[in-house]
Amino acid sequence: MNLRQMEVFYAIMRTGSVTAAARLLGVTQPSVSTVLKHCEASLRIRLFERVAGRLRPTPEAEAIFPDVAAIFGRLDAIGRLTQDLAGGRLGTLSVAAAFPIANGYLAKAVADFMESRPGMRVALQSLTSPQVVDRVVSREVELGIAYEPVVNPEIETEVLVRSGVACVLRENHPLAARAEIEVRDLEPYAIITYLPQTLLRGPVDRALSEAGVVPRIAVQVSLSLTGIMMAYHGVGVALVEPFLLASMPLPGLVARPLRPRIEVSALLVRARSAPRSAAMGHFVQQLKATVAAQYGG
Repeated sequence: MNLRQMEVFYAIMRTGSVTAAARLLGVTQPSVSTVLKHCEASLRIRLFERVAGRLRPTPEAEAIFPDVAAIFGRLDAIGRLTQDLAGGRLGTLSVAAAFPIANGYLAKAVADFMESRPGMRVALQSLTSPQVVDRVVSREVELGIAYEPVVNPEIETEVLVRSGVACVLRENHPLAARAEIEVRDLEPYAIITYLPQTLLRGPVDRALSEAGVVPRIAVQVSLSLTGIMMAYHGVGVALVEPFLLASMPLPGLVARPLRPRIEVSALLVRARSAPRSAAMGHFVQQLKATVAAQYGG
């Protein structure tokens, strides 16, 4: 039996007549009769007998039917699987992101995305921005989210969100009452900043220097989270990205914009020639919606 013959046989077994089988398959009654005739001729067995105007399966047909039904059950399962894959309801998302992003709005986006997609699985790596780019280039992940600057001919980038370095401090700190904090206003106070080898340390140092501020550096950190926690414990004013604090607010801790602005841009990073899954396309839409809800775009 070829697949077309099995399809006609299966339809007749389910419906009990050539007419109903033709209607189920969306073809004419003569075409179903012709396929059935050829099928019986090629098998050299009779599959149906006509009894009181209906087709009754022969014992041979009853013996064949379970295996044919199993085949069409698998085809139905494959059809549902492909629909779920196309709709982003099944599959695996592989994402790498800079630490503050992975632990902030990215985690929220993943949780929201998976809520209606219980069959989805996610592999999420929290790394430095250079490491994120390396993972994308090596095709270890399909999507990366990293901070500017990102320069590599093998990847393409898209701005996900623009923000700025903020002053994170205790709400009882003398500067907390201000809507914005000028760089020059930091001079009397202990600050928490990045280690020299991190991406944002250079822009922060330039802003302090251009304002004529000799900083009182109390602590240097490699991660924004560490700086935020140091500020939470009252060590000083943390000059860090505020992304994580927006997602995980801490009681008694506030963030104030720093002026002049030190811009921080988070980028979507993808391999230029890599295929893009439907699931990832749906996830990126969710991620953008999450960012827009938290930061206004």
